[in-house]
Amino acid sequence: MEFIHPSLLYILGGLLLPFLNGKTRQFYMILVALGAFFAVCMLPVGEHGIYEFLSWKLTFGSVDKLSKVFACIFSIMGVIGVLFALHVKNRGEQIASFFYVGGSLGVTLAGDFLSFFLFWEIMAFSSVLLVWYRKSPSSVRTGFRYLLWHVLGGLILFAGIILQYSISHDLTIQHFPFHGWWPTDIQSLASFLILLGIIFNAAVPPFGAWLPDAYPAATVTGAVFMSAFTTKTAVYALIRICSGSEMLIVLGVGMAIYGVVYAVLENDSRRLLAYHIISQVGYMVAGVGLGTQMAINGVTAHAFCHILYKSLLFMGTGSVLYSTGKSKLTELGGLYKTMPRTMIYTVIGGLSISAFPLFSGFVSKSMTVSAFGEEHLMWAFLLLMLASAGTFLHTGLKVPYFIWFGKDQGIKAKEPPWNMELAMIIGSVFCIGLGIFYKPLYSLLPYPVHFEPYTAYHTWETLQILLFTQLGFFLLLNKLWCKDTISLDTDWFPRKLSNVFLWIVNKPLVAIEYKFIGEIYEFVIQKPIMMIASFFKTIDTVIVDGSITAMGKTALAGSRKMRQLQNGQIQHYAMFMVAGVIAIFVIVLFIK
Repeated sequence: MEFIHPSLLYILGGLLLPFLNGKTRQFYMILVALGAFFAVCMLPVGEHGIYEFLSWKLTFGSVDKLSKVFACIFSIMGVIGVLFALHVKNRGEQIASFFYVGGSLGVTLAGDFLSFFLFWEIMAFSSVLLVWYRKSPSSVRTGFRYLLWHVLGGLILFAGIILQYSISHDLTIQHFPFHGWWPTDIQSLASFLILLGIIFNAAVPPFGAWLPDAYPAATVTGAVFMSAFTTKTAVYALIRICSGSEMLIVLGVGMAIYGVVYAVLENDSRRLLAYHIISQVGYMVAGVGLGTQMAINGVTAHAFCHILYKSLLFMGTGSVLYSTGKSKLTELGGLYKTMPRTMIYTVIGGLSISAFPLFSGFVSKSMTVSAFGEEHLMWAFLLLMLASAGTFLHTGLKVPYFIWFGKDQGIKAKEPPWNMELAMIIGSVFCIGLGIFYKPLYSLLPYPVHFEPYTAYHTWETLQILLFTQLGFFLLLNKLWCKDTISLDTDWFPRKLSNVFLWIVNKPLVAIEYKFIGEIYEFVIQKPIMMIASFFKTIDTVIVDGSITAMGKTALAGSRKMRQLQNGQIQHYAMFMVAGVIAIFVIVLFIK
């Protein structure tokens, strides 16, 4: 079968959206998403889409078990996300979503660093539009901060790619983990820069402040897409390029704890979920750092499940925002009466992310955490288990309780449109189905799986932790009551630095430019140019325009004289003819 790149379907498909309206456009969007999914399912293993550009070999379709499983979940999420966004009337937002999904698929299937970087930047620039299309003053500012973070990460990544190419003279994506905490030679520097550029997108603190800043500021549907793709493409890139980098273990475990701690302090439901993205990606980053087959399998499975349950949670809270216009937990409560079905979907997502038995998060997170126990890294094992309890405390209990069962605020709400609800139903089916029927998921993983999640010991151990966490939540409910506060995060530092930068630009640099550079420019460049322009203007007006004007006046005067001869009297015409004949006769006689 001929290779069809699924990214091409989304990118080219997005270009046609402005020309379609109504149900035709909705049907077309679903058709494109399903087409990309089937294109992924039919991807043959091997290298496809190979092109020669200058002296470089570009491979747009490098397919193995790892890339295919990530492409599979991205295409599934593409279908769910497009379905959830069918009601959106803003074509620009839908086009940005299409390019965003297409970019993630392009990164996943890229076999060389040049095409990898191209799709990487497509993701960055299309996703920022999902923030700006919220069209609020805060979303505009947030979007610029988001873009600056990703541009900086992209520049670092590109520097690492250039340095690696100067060493190997090969753009093929290779596996070169970074060992230690600081580069010691040119090769380690290239690996370090590539690793650093990728962890910007993985939202590893202190480079991850953009995530809880941007995701709550995005549109309802934009946040659903963003929760699924950016950080997970970064996880895929880490597995592909940097697995076994020991520093990632420490960074990942720190991420898992960091996200949980800040979720404790958060009042906004979508911002809370954003912090839990950081926490859950921490499991994946730590597993990539461990680098064993079991760890990589666990990371891949957890990324697969995380995309589904996290998107489900963002769809649930997004539906609440869509119906009520509110996302803060202190402003919500009692919605189980008016939005009971959305409540069920959100609770399913909360139990899944909490790794509750019979839900998808259990079969993926268990494998990831058990990999550390197998390697006897007990400090990492225990801290990740602690983070899991914190996840259940806030996403599994706090969010559902304060939105659905908290103090009734008397908010009038209703269930979201049919397409949004259908997308949540599909996500819920996946969360429950993968928790029970996990063998098909395990068969997709890059390495053979020798792990059974539902052992009596492991199941009972997990249940004890979760049930005691639940008991503690209700006993300490008054202490955990939400407050409308602002948390001091690591983004404080870049915000302050950006303020300093803006002051430098607006004060001393503007003064220098106005008083010195401006004057020099005026004297050296502007005035000579104006003098030359004046000279040519004089030539144009006096000589060129004057000559043309004189010719026109002469022609006009001549025509007036000729018009006098055209008086319409036949005798005059006859007299002129006779005079002409006589004149010709005289000239002929004179010549002879």
